[in-house]
Amino acid sequence: SVSAIRRTSRNILDRSRSADAMIAPLAAPGSQLECRSPQLQGFTRCLPSPARPTKNCRASSRAVRAAASAARTQDLLVDATDAERGYSPPAGPTPINMVPLPLSELTAVGPLDGRYAARVAPLRAIFSEFGLIRYRVIAEIRWLQALSDIPQITEVPSFSRETHAVLDEMIDGFTVGTALNVKKVERTTNHDVKAVEYVLKEAFANHPELQKVLEFTHFACTSEDINNLAHGLALAEARAAHVLPAMDAIIDSMTKLSLEFADAAMLARTHGQTASPTTMGKEFANVAYRLARQRKQVAEVPLLGKIAGAVGNYNAHIAAYPEVDWQEVAEKLVTQLGLQWNPLVTQIEPHDCIAELFAAVGRFNTILMDFDRDVWGYISLGYFRQATVAGEVGSSTMPHKVNPIDFENSEGNLGLANAIFEHLSAKLPISRWQRDLTDSTVLRNLGVGVGHTLVAYASTAKGIGKLQLDRAALAADLDRSWEVLAEPIQTVMRRYGVPEPYEKLKAFTRGQRVTQASMQEFVAGLTDLPEEVRAQLAALTPATYIGNAVQQTQNLPQLLRQLKSR
Repeated sequence: SVSAIRRTSRNILDRSRSADAMIAPLAAPGSQLECRSPQLQGFTRCLPSPARPTKNCRASSRAVRAAASAARTQDLLVDATDAERGYSPPAGPTPINMVPLPLSELTAVGPLDGRYAARVAPLRAIFSEFGLIRYRVIAEIRWLQALSDIPQITEVPSFSRETHAVLDEMIDGFTVGTALNVKKVERTTNHDVKAVEYVLKEAFANHPELQKVLEFTHFACTSEDINNLAHGLALAEARAAHVLPAMDAIIDSMTKLSLEFADAAMLARTHGQTASPTTMGKEFANVAYRLARQRKQVAEVPLLGKIAGAVGNYNAHIAAYPEVDWQEVAEKLVTQLGLQWNPLVTQIEPHDCIAELFAAVGRFNTILMDFDRDVWGYISLGYFRQATVAGEVGSSTMPHKVNPIDFENSEGNLGLANAIFEHLSAKLPISRWQRDLTDSTVLRNLGVGVGHTLVAYASTAKGIGKLQLDRAALAADLDRSWEVLAEPIQTVMRRYGVPEPYEKLKAFTRGQRVTQASMQEFVAGLTDLPEEVRAQLAALTPATYIGNAVQQTQNLPQLLRQLKSR
């Protein structure tokens, strides 16, 4: 693998030097070139000197040859001084850059590999091409080890402890170099799984025990036997190592704030209008519990696997070794990999479990999106201030702005993630007859939805960390809304048989400006009520009319523990 990397590096360097040599005649070493596109006037770049080529200016020889064959090189790139002499650009669109940009966080097409690369970096080892190849290698090696444990297959003797250690090291020590070697072979095979098989055989050929069983690599397998296990392993690792911990962090932070804000009375709003008061803590507790329920369902979705051959009937397996209980072998292998065995399949494991998993994650995301929007609104109402960060800018023109960008970023990424999850959930369970290939390209996007999900979780967590509750703003809003006491007063009037209580309060409050004084005057006139009851209603305020919101909030930790134990 090391030699393969060195050969690749030499090839890249040779191509770069070839490109430099082709570009060099277009201008003197070190001179500046200017693109003649009208949209890019004034943008220049430095050409490499043949004696000291610069990495940022190396070109693809193929791109240069294509441009030269189109006879446009001299039209597109010109010495910068020509522009000063009034050079007129050719009519029609021109390419922005003839030289392909090197892949980096700055030049990546998608934001997950660009702007948000740091947030999703741990997913690269799972959902990248490297990750997929690694999981395929795991499936192939574990299958070969399983064959060596079957007494009826005398052609594959039970491996020694040393051989098992070698195979385990191939998994544990899997490198980018090995993955590059697989991709090199794939350029010839045009088949990604077969390339893995060939690379493993090449490695096995150097081992005394393994070289005798080379043809049992990928024995009786279809590509999907390997792929479905690889995808299952990837999803299992991503869920356990990244998705669930991120969900737990959000639930924990919400639980902490719910307890802190448990007694912070707040005017509720239904249909956007003033409604019976609650507490900010109770509203956070409500969301935390909802999220915890969905988190539990995400964790409990079984990820299924199969290794049943070309159409799910173990045809080839039985043809070679009819005396072996192949279903038992398959179940044992799949279970040892940490997946759940699917006993009835076609060529593919039908992906229903992936749809179930993403539907569960999508529900968590939808609830979090609801929270993002609610907090955004509370910030707008002035219920929350946001801690400022030195150097940050809220608006390019309005210096005072501290925008709720974390919650907005989260909402946007949650929407993207759910759109991807919805497509995957709708597409993956569908396959023509025993198998078609439409799932292959779709499955390569498993990490995209997960990536946007983790970006969103990080943004919400960051936003929650900036929240500063303005209790005075909550109290002032309540004090402007004495009409909300119409509900308890008319309810008490019902208890004591006062006729038409709802209608009386409706006439008094609807469309009217209600103050503390006018409400207390109304209560004093309710002579049909006992005096002590009138006194209790007169003492009631919007800030104290919160029911058992505090108690419910304080019960949240116990409710979460009960949920986990179920």
